[in-house]
Amino acid sequence: MSETASKGQDYESSLSSASNRVAEFEDTRKGLIHRIQHALHVTPALVPLIVLLAAIVIFALTLGSRFFSPGTLTLILQQVQIVGILAAAQTLIILTAGIDLSVGAIAVFCSVIMGAFTFRYGIPPLFSIPAGLAVGTAIGAASGWLVSRVKLPPFIVTLGMWQIVLAANYLYSRNETIRSQDINEQAPLLGLMGERFQLGGAIITLGVVAMIVLVVVLGYCLRSTAWGRHVYAVGDDAEAAELAGVNRHRTIMSVYMLAGFICGIAGWVMIGRFGSVSPSASTGVVGNIQSITAVVIGGISLFGGRGSIYGAFFGALIVGVFELGLRMAGANAQWTYLLIGALIIGAVAVDQWIRKVTS
Repeated sequence: MSETASKGQDYESSLSSASNRVAEFEDTRKGLIHRIQHALHVTPALVPLIVLLAAIVIFALTLGSRFFSPGTLTLILQQVQIVGILAAAQTLIILTAGIDLSVGAIAVFCSVIMGAFTFRYGIPPLFSIPAGLAVGTAIGAASGWLVSRVKLPPFIVTLGMWQIVLAANYLYSRNETIRSQDINEQAPLLGLMGERFQLGGAIITLGVVAMIVLVVVLGYCLRSTAWGRHVYAVGDDAEAAELAGVNRHRTIMSVYMLAGFICGIAGWVMIGRFGSVSPSASTGVVGNIQSITAVVIGGISLFGGRGSIYGAFFGALIVGVFELGLRMAGANAQWTYLLIGALIIGAVAVDQWIRKVTS
């Protein structure tokens, strides 16, 4: 017993004199390049913000007051309001490591539902607008269920849904267009998002306000709520998220349903922006690619789990600045596609480089 007690005392004395320092590993990557890489990793929206400001400065120096004026800047916002809202929906999907090729078609179909319910069935716009939003949410729920429960790839699910929704859009609408005159006279609430008001020296529409409010609200939810952390966790590593207690199915369903609801909002904004309801609106075809373009340029990782909704907003603005700036400069429209294509490739390359900071 005395020998055991002696060993215990020796152990206690050795433990009390031991160092309390935690093991540290020297970081050999302390150069400027690594600091920049780390800063971009921590703040994903920084790259598109820099590109946006650089584009504005370049066009302002080139075109002068013709470009750098309140009227021009608000015109850019009005041009990108639909794409900006669709990009918000696309961001949610891509953050979960998915992709949605049907957002534009859903937006057009929701606008057709709102118009048909009002003019074909005589339902007041106060009820037809929520009906359109509900249809968008239901379509998102169907896609989410196929992805989360049936385990089908999001690309295949949304590609098929794009075709289905486009076909349903033409079949249901009978390829009829509701004119702006009829909307203004009989259902002005449908065109509410096109209402303009003056803010300082600029003219702003309610559609632009809706886009900005949506981005701010989603930014808060993704950054400061448990749901937002679950979205990032599922996109980063779905299996690890489930082991940590995250309900993967519920998270993916909520994301796709919310994305469908946001597409419904985009459909309502479309009516105000174009002044009419048309099943052949170009958004149904090009809106999908435009939203993905804004998200990729905005620094959202296509691998999921990294990015900021503000980056997608900046990405949409970048596209708008380039389109308007080059048009005002009298350049060939193909230069816009060339530069945007280069930006897409560059954004993916930067994302790959930034991701190395965690490796």
